[in-house]
Amino acid sequence: MLLESKTAIVYGASGAIGSAVARAYAREGADVHLVGRTKAALEEAAQRIRHDGGSAQAAHVDILDQAAVRRHAGAVAASGGIDVCFNATSNDDVQGTALLSMRPEEFMQPVTKAVTAHFNAATAVGLHMTRRRRGAILVMGGGREAIPRLGGSHVAWAALAGLCRQLAAEFGPYGVRVNWLLSPGSPGYDEHDQQPENPASGDTEAGVPPGSAGLLARHRPSYDEVANIAVFAASDWARTITASEINFTGGAVVD
Repeated sequence: MLLESKTAIVYGASGAIGSAVARAYAREGADVHLVGRTKAALEEAAQRIRHDGGSAQAAHVDILDQAAVRRHAGAVAASGGIDVCFNATSNDDVQGTALLSMRPEEFMQPVTKAVTAHFNAATAVGLHMTRRRRGAILVMGGGREAIPRLGGSHVAWAALAGLCRQLAAEFGPYGVRVNWLLSPGSPGYDEHDQQPENPASGDTEAGVPPGSAGLLARHRPSYDEVANIAVFAASDWARTITASEINFTGGAVVD
């Protein structure tokens, strides 16, 4: 197992992506701590992991409260250290409005939320990872395509990339890696149900998930595929990868 005997904190674990990553981490042997703002969904995800034989604890923590995030990380670290941090916290963005019609506070909302949330989480776990001189911090980000009416989302994603680079530069000498996962807009559909999220918005070609139009790979990642990428990035198999953008956009973004 790729994450055997490791301890992982998954922020945003009450959401579809966060819970999928938490399950994958537990499957690969990690002791998983699920953090989010929806108690019922967190506990349900943790119970599912335990039912499948994994180790999971749930905690309701406001990621915008730096003191609360640091208290939780300290408690986790005290019980055996922190090896992995995965953050899938949403940006609470305002979409569907042209920039010409937006108020400054609407535009800045996802930027402020994203930078604050990811800064709080990364620095909270970083305090403990740098002392132990090992660890992996992963940030879930959006794409870089030029798409209109996304409000401040693109600026938020660019800010997160910059934050990750800065964290990687400062944490690197202490053996801590920091990377961001570049997704194709809104990744995810449940392979087990074989039902893509929005059948009305995508391709009609058999076997091609909706939302895959325009992707070079003709495939939008499922939640399980996102989780598998997160497992690899957190594992020792990726120990030489840091300050990097892990692009799984299916060719929507080409460097």
